[in-house]
Amino acid sequence: MTTSTPTVVLVHGAFADAASWSGVITELQSHGIPVIAPPNPLRGLAADAAYVASVASQIEGPVVLVGHSYGGALITVAGTTENVVGLVYVAAYVLEEGESLGELQGRFPDSPLVSSLKQWTYPVADGDPAAEVTITAEAFPSVFAADVPADVTKVLAVAQRPLAAGAFTETASAAAWKTKPSWALVAGADQAINPEVERFGAKRAGATIVEFEGASHAVAVSQPAAVADLIRDAVRSVS
Repeated sequence: MTTSTPTVVLVHGAFADAASWSGVITELQSHGIPVIAPPNPLRGLAADAAYVASVASQIEGPVVLVGHSYGGALITVAGTTENVVGLVYVAAYVLEEGESLGELQGRFPDSPLVSSLKQWTYPVADGDPAAEVTITAEAFPSVFAADVPADVTKVLAVAQRPLAAGAFTETASAAAWKTKPSWALVAGADQAINPEVERFGAKRAGATIVEFEGASHAVAVSQPAAVADLIRDAVRSVS
């Protein structure tokens, strides 16, 4: 393997963890593509993007950032890191500089996710507890992973990583797609992010777009080979 093959950094979104990339990782590894799937802290846009940027900057050689869902907002900001050479959005938010998740979503009808969230609190260092959200266990299969087997979704529903509620209102400090090539997968039957939100952001970014008709938000779990194919296209294009 030549050192010029970019390392793929897979950034998971809210209500999931790095294990959600397992099938994609297996596919990429079988094609000799170096890959890492770091944990996404899910505590806020600026802090999480800084973490992803830090991971990318410590990798030797070029990096392709791949973001699922909320992870798309993070790679939009973290992608300005010097050694990042491409961005891949998987059923993701593609923000503009100065835009928040709430603003982007607010231009389109709500997805079923919005009415399916449960709020929790967690302690923070400076006093009052902060709020975080998960998807209710009952709604999780249909909202997040309708094309994933029921026995798998039962596990995923109780293993969710919560997202800090503040992440919805923080604005993106940069939009790396303005200077880096991008690719986007639109999940046509997404019930967590309105597919129109995914399409709009991807088109605005000038991304190379593929649409998976009938795919749920958990498309990386249900169709890992197809998701890996898009990532490989990106890797080949920037190599």
